Amino acid sequence: MNLYHGSYMQVSEPKIITPARLLDFGTGFYTTTDKEQAVKFTNKFVSLGKSRIVNIYEYNETEARNTLSILEFKKADTEWLRYVVANRSGTGKDKDFDIAIGPVANDRVYEVIDNFELGDYSEEETIRRLLTFRLTDQIVFKTEKSLLYIKYIGMEQIGA
Repeated sequence: MNLYHGSYMQVSEPKIITPARLLDFGTGFYTTTDKEQAVKFTNKFVSLGKSRIVNIYEYNETEARNTLSILEFKKADTEWLRYVVANRSGTGKDKDFDIAIGPVANDRVYEVIDNFELGDYSEEETIRRLLTFRLTDQIVFKTEKSLLYIKYIGMEQIGA
């Protein structure tokens, strides 16, 4: 399976990164199976005058599933919401799993989650609202061991 990582540079040797801001699945190396999602991620680099690059990896999913501890959310449900909120608040447990897989929260989703965190929406209302969005996936490699299951195969420069 191919995975994509949007960046402003070639990332031939992925690393576990502690992000400057709190993300859905906490610390890790973020990828997606959706190339379009990776391209959209690179848009933020345009205003910084940086390149837009999509890095491509081959993921040995079968071997990873047989060897690693994987947390997987098939959809945006209550457990996914709790995990995302915990990571965004800094109370998530990053080292519990080698890989975390599940829907990615985009800007519109963050607004709904923010309303949940403020107490404006119940869990049920939040999930109902989230199900109206087309959520792409994210596969986050959270440990050094997990990075052994992806192999860099190339990159694509986006735009000029």
